Amino acid sequence: MTDSLSIAVIGAGISGLLTARELLRENHRVTIFEKSGQIGGTWVYDHGVEVDDPKRSVVHSSLYSSLRTNLPRPLMSFFDYSFEDKSYGDPRMFPGHEEVLKFLQDFANEFGVTELIRFNSEVVRVESRGGGFVVEWQTAEEEVFDAVVVCNGHHTEPRFADDIPGFEEWSQKQVHSHNYRVPEPYKDQVLILIGDGPSAFDISREIATTAKEVHLSSRSSNIKVSKLYGYENIWQHMKIKRLFNEGTVLFEDGDSIVADVILHCTGYQFHFPFLRTNDMVHVDNNRVGPLYKHVFSPEHAPRLAFVGLIYSILFRMLELQAKWVALTLSGKILLPSKEEMLADVYKHYREMDENGIAKRYTHSLNNQVFVLDYSCYNFEYVDWLAAQVGLRVEDRLKKIVKSHFENRMAHHNDYRDTFLLYYP
Repeated sequence: MTDSLSIAVIGAGISGLLTARELLRENHRVTIFEKSGQIGGTWVYDHGVEVDDPKRSVVHSSLYSSLRTNLPRPLMSFFDYSFEDKSYGDPRMFPGHEEVLKFLQDFANEFGVTELIRFNSEVVRVESRGGGFVVEWQTAEEEVFDAVVVCNGHHTEPRFADDIPGFEEWSQKQVHSHNYRVPEPYKDQVLILIGDGPSAFDISREIATTAKEVHLSSRSSNIKVSKLYGYENIWQHMKIKRLFNEGTVLFEDGDSIVADVILHCTGYQFHFPFLRTNDMVHVDNNRVGPLYKHVFSPEHAPRLAFVGLIYSILFRMLELQAKWVALTLSGKILLPSKEEMLADVYKHYREMDENGIAKRYTHSLNNQVFVLDYSCYNFEYVDWLAAQVGLRVEDRLKKIVKSHFENRMAHHNDYRDTFLLYYP
C-alpha cells in the first residue's frame, strides 16, 4: 500500500470536487487549484462574454441565463449524497443552474473540500520531474507534487464549424453558444443556428421570442426540412453547403437565407495548455490520448490522471472515476502494465475505426451523438468502473435513463415538464 501522497487537483468543478473528496478518504494530501474565485466550474453563471478570438480574455462559464438542467435530479446525484431530496428554492425535477451550484457548494462544505482550494490560481505548467510533477500557477509560484489529477472540464474552449466553405469570408457576425446569455441582443435579426444538441434546442426556442427568423442547420441525415411545428419563425434545414461574403447562407437542401448572425452550437474542444508531457498526452480532433479507460496516461500511470473527459449523463460515472483514481494512487488497485494499457487503448481506437465512429467521439459513451434518441447509451464502461471499485450502479438509475430519453423523444418541446420519475 502506498504512503500518503501530495496530489494536485486542477479544477474545482464537479470532477475536481469529487476527486478531492475521494483522495481525502484515502488520506492523501490534496491541493485544488481553481482559476476563478469560487467552486462549481461550468455551473457558475457569468453574465460576461468573450470576443470570439483565440487571444480573447477567457470566460470559463458557458451557461445562458435561463438554463435548466437537461437531466433529472436522480442522474445528477452521487452514491452517498443525493440531489433528489434537496431543494434550494427550485424544487423542479429539472432545476435551473443556480440550484446545481448550491448543491455543489453544500457537497464541498459537507466533505471538507472547500478548505483545500487555492482560488484565483490558474495552473500554467504541469511538468514531470523525477517521480513527481512540478505545478506552476499564475503568480509564477511552483510546487512539486507526487501526482496530478486534471479536472478542468470541457465547456470552455469553443469548437466552431470552421470547415464550412466560405467560413472565413462571410462578412456577418459569427458567435459561439459559449457566449450566448440572453435573447435580447438578437431582436429582429435573422439567425442561423448550427447544431442539434441540447444547447441548440434550448437556445433556438428562446431566441425565437425576439428574433425575426431562426434557421436551424444540422449535419444529421435524419433531418426533415420544414418549419418547426408550433413555431412561426423557426425552420429546420440540412447542413450548410456554403457561406457567401454578403451574408447569404446556402443549405444542402437548396434553400438560401440572408442572415445577420450565425450562432455555432457546435460543442467544445479539450484544451490543456499547461501540460508539458513531450506529447505523451496530446489532443487530436478532440481525442485526448493515449489514455487507459479515458483516465490514466500509460506513460505516467498512476501519477497523471484525468477525471471528467467522458461525456456522460450520469454524475455517478464521474464519482466512479474519482474513486478509481484515489484507490489506484493508494495502491489498493493495481493497473496493468504500460504495454497492456497501450494495447487496450489502441484496440479501442481500431474498434471505433471499424464501426465508422469519428475520432472526435472517442470520449462519448453514446454512438449516436447529437441525436435525441439516446436509447443506445452504453452502460458497459460505467459498470466496468463500478466493478473496479466494488460498487454497483443500481438498476433504478438505468431505468430512469431509459425513461428520460423515451420521454424526450415523445415530448420533444416540453420533456422537462412531462417527465414522470420511475420508482421500482
